[in-house]
Amino acid sequence: MLRFDPFSDLDAMARGLLNSQTGSARSPRFMPMDLCKVDDHYLLTADLPGVDPGSVDVDVDNGTLTISAHRTARSEDSVQWLTNERFFGTYRRQLSLGDGIDSAKIAASYENGVLTVTIPLAERAKARKVEIAHGGGRKSIETTTVDA
Repeated sequence: MLRFDPFSDLDAMARGLLNSQTGSARSPRFMPMDLCKVDDHYLLTADLPGVDPGSVDVDVDNGTLTISAHRTARSEDSVQWLTNERFFGTYRRQLSLGDGIDSAKIAASYENGVLTVTIPLAERAKARKVEIAHGGGRKSIETTTVDA
């Protein structure tokens, strides 16, 4: 089988020249992720297909969440590649955490190529009721603090 697609090769070369991200054609350029707020926590999901679960690492240090993972390349010398487009190497992503995060309770799981990280809000950052004293008695109102 012979692979000849000049338009695909030209497109890949143009992307490589115009793309300002780091990495070569064979090393990872990004780790796609989603981040949303659900009730009293944030939920981060990152796609890491084909990554060995033992290579996935989630660290929190000084207000920075770092996710890293590694996918190894095939080491078969006798292989004749017809198409070789899958990235290999180390993926790394960092996020700054605000003061309203309870970093001691961050939890992570990896299943079916998807890393899920639960980032809970600190108690001080959650909505709470504040008592207001006035001459005729007490009344409570709900206040919300802004996430940092």
